[in-house]
Amino acid sequence: MTRRTFHRAGEAERRQDLITATLDCISEHGLQGATVRQIAARAGVTGGLIRHYFTGKDQMLQAAYREIMTTMSSAAVNAAETAGESARQRLHDFIIANVSPPVTDPRTLSLWAAFISHVRVDPEFARIHRENYLTFLASLETLTAAFLKECGRSIEPAECHELAIAINGLIDGLWLEGSLAGDLFDDQALPRIALASVEALLGGLSLVEAKAVAHDKK
Repeated sequence: MTRRTFHRAGEAERRQDLITATLDCISEHGLQGATVRQIAARAGVTGGLIRHYFTGKDQMLQAAYREIMTTMSSAAVNAAETAGESARQRLHDFIIANVSPPVTDPRTLSLWAAFISHVRVDPEFARIHRENYLTFLASLETLTAAFLKECGRSIEPAECHELAIAINGLIDGLWLEGSLAGDLFDDQALPRIALASVEALLGGLSLVEAKAVAHDKK
């Protein structure tokens, strides 16, 4: 096990270092096997310092789960935000990011799988999960509505909500494929499948810019 050098830093950075150490230990030893002592050793701190930031292991696990969920969703949201003014390009990049590294990643999947059973039995885990899901879904609804408006198609909010749920389910399935068996696909396979499938859900509207399609045909 590699020990981190715990340098003098601000409160937020120290707390983040402990969350990272928690995720590292869970990745190596599982949820039950990751002890406070192991996490402290990984972070290079004493158990007493950990208690300054967290009331106990349960709170550390909750913070770690929030971290892994936020990291997964923020990568796609950031991709959309930096895609430019085109609603088509923003939705396109959002979908691609969700089925590509670093979002599709075996370690991330194993951490998610370790945490997910807690969602049904721990109210705080359930709250974190629901909060992240609703935030992600809201982003997807906004991107979808903007794209459809750009294409000249009006849609009721309830229909857009259901469409976003369907697209999210599709993304989740392909994320699992990419994280579990990414070596079976070339770099473009899952993004290509994701785009084609979402386009089908959107009634055949293309998510690829016309100039890009023309270039690909050459």
